[in-house]
Amino acid sequence: VQLQAFGGGLVQAGGSLRLSCAASARITSITVMGWYRQAPGKERELVAQFSSVTATSYADSVKGRCTISRDNAKNTVYLQLNSLKPEDTAVYYCYVFGRDSATRRLNNYWGQGTLVTVSA
Repeated sequence: VQLQAFGGGLVQAGGSLRLSCAASARITSITVMGWYRQAPGKERELVAQFSSVTATSYADSVKGRCTISRDNAKNTVYLQLNSLKPEDTAVYYCYVFGRDSATRRLNNYWGQGTLVTVSA
């Protein structure tokens, strides 16, 4: 497993959750780490990401309520979600763009998704 995401769950509106995603040490030269989400019946959308080109970016829908952070030593990216709303309900996927140290190829990596459900 190259990416493992944790931290989803059921939370009441106004509550908080912290998601984490650990990338395998096999993934190196990471230039993008981030989070996407997909709500039922909707397309997958960017929530927040670090990029070596564009720095940190957030979707307008989560600005001010969301903080992305990373621990380079652990190859881990975190997403702190505050003041959650029912419309934040979705499966959250972590994403990494980096190099497979074994094959030397650049790849897009996706985590398995973690469900966040926000009740009204």
